[in-house]
Amino acid sequence: MNILSFSHEKLPFLLINVVLFGLFSIILWKIHISFEMILIVGLAWFAPLIIAYLLEYGKKRRYYQHLIDYQESLDKKYLLPEILERPTFLEGAIVQDAIEIAYKQMHEHINIYKREQKDYQEYIETWVHEIKTPLSSAKLILNNRDIDYGVLQELDRTEQFIEQVLYFARSNNVSEDYLISKFSLREVVTRVAKKNAKDFIYKKIKLNLGELNEMVYSDKKWVEFILNQIVVNAIQYSKKASSEIQITSTPYDNKVVLQIKDNGIGIKKKDLPRVFDKGFTGEIGRTYSKSTGIGLYLCKRLADKLNLGISIESKQNIHTTVFLVFPKNKSLLMEP
Repeated sequence: MNILSFSHEKLPFLLINVVLFGLFSIILWKIHISFEMILIVGLAWFAPLIIAYLLEYGKKRRYYQHLIDYQESLDKKYLLPEILERPTFLEGAIVQDAIEIAYKQMHEHINIYKREQKDYQEYIETWVHEIKTPLSSAKLILNNRDIDYGVLQELDRTEQFIEQVLYFARSNNVSEDYLISKFSLREVVTRVAKKNAKDFIYKKIKLNLGELNEMVYSDKKWVEFILNQIVVNAIQYSKKASSEIQITSTPYDNKVVLQIKDNGIGIKKKDLPRVFDKGFTGEIGRTYSKSTGIGLYLCKRLADKLNLGISIESKQNIHTTVFLVFPKNKSLLMEP
């Protein structure tokens, strides 16, 4: 807000006063009032008006300048009503009252939405736990019988999709289910390898574990889920013969990089920038297998929540390597 814009707003009223004073001056001149006296009357007429305008401009300018400064400095713009000083002029007070009422109502609607979201999340988690029980029982029964591997594989895929649903539901509130601890990468990798042991054996995929002696800080349960999604993808897109998955870690000054590399069908160069997009499957994902495009999206979403780095390098028909970056020191891991 500058003096020109303020003056432009007051211009009609000023023009009215100039016209009225002009008429009044003509009357004074007709009754033989001296020119000096008319000037004094004009000064008495306009001086208080100009002083009032200047005082009003000063108050409004301070208020609107603070409003602009706060708005530009805030990351969360919706917090503006909480820190904005109450204006001392009527129009500003009316506007701020309206903003505060809207702000309060917005919070009420958000709280309703949060409650509904929490109820839905609790329902999803309960449903997942309930459905996993008969599914595990069915897998146990079939494992004790001479059942075609394809049936067991489909049950495993169903279990993976169910697990995706659970972690997706929890991904909005990682901080409520987040426990930072120090753990061995080898321990987590071994658990994931055992979970997928049947697929490694049936598809004759060689698992090569390199140096995995590093200790890292994060949430072990969430990291295991992320790693399992990556390994499942590597198995899914493996070649028919001489398939191999290598998992190793490389320590640096303040971080550890876990590398999961396969010699599968790879990813086309044009698809690489979008592999973490929700629902993106790419040309290979559409033609080679039935892919939902949720796995890598969820990995990226959870890694971001845990403040872990994740990236992919790939060459079509040669290899795909996924990099997970962990901090070596707990102090380097910010709260999500």
